[in-house]
Amino acid sequence: MDWKKEIKSWGIMLSIVAFLYFTGLLPVIIGGLQSVLLSTGLIRPKIEVPDLTEQQFDYRGKFMTFDGQQIDLESYRGKTLFINLWASWCGPCRAEMPHISELYKSVQDEPDLEFLMIGIDNDIKKSQDFIEGKSWTFPTAHASFGLNQSLQSQSIPTTLVINPAGKIVFYQEGMSNFNTDEFREFLIDQSKISE
Repeated sequence: MDWKKEIKSWGIMLSIVAFLYFTGLLPVIIGGLQSVLLSTGLIRPKIEVPDLTEQQFDYRGKFMTFDGQQIDLESYRGKTLFINLWASWCGPCRAEMPHISELYKSVQDEPDLEFLMIGIDNDIKKSQDFIEGKSWTFPTAHASFGLNQSLQSQSIPTTLVINPAGKIVFYQEGMSNFNTDEFREFLIDQSKISE
């Protein structure tokens, strides 16, 4: 008798997961749960200079904003640049976006600090539809023209910080709550480094 209850329980759970998957709600729910986890402060960025000290950031590349404007990476040369690679279907990406938005709001008046959130969905419309209607604040674009070597990553979300001298000073694959005093100070300090 117990095995029949077990099979029924598994059937119900699989039905719920299938329903959430096929309705597109699964990433939303997982992203929401991960965002709550990030809010606890348990997952924070490790601010250590990565072992990329000899690696210059490749400023070759263009992106498309959701209103049809082209962005040239070259225009960010000489500034500190926070880049985040994300996709609409990525739960961890969704989870960290509210925290990145809060970080951006707190430093957006820094003159030599720029943010660029790059959607990598195959279809720009998917990235655009995901961002529209959200209360998040940060500059967004789409990788319509592809990603250069410096932005190639094994997983998303991936976050980089490039200093004004063009050196990659922070690189992380995976989600984090970047809205911390320590990370904010790190960004501001990086923006004061001269070329």
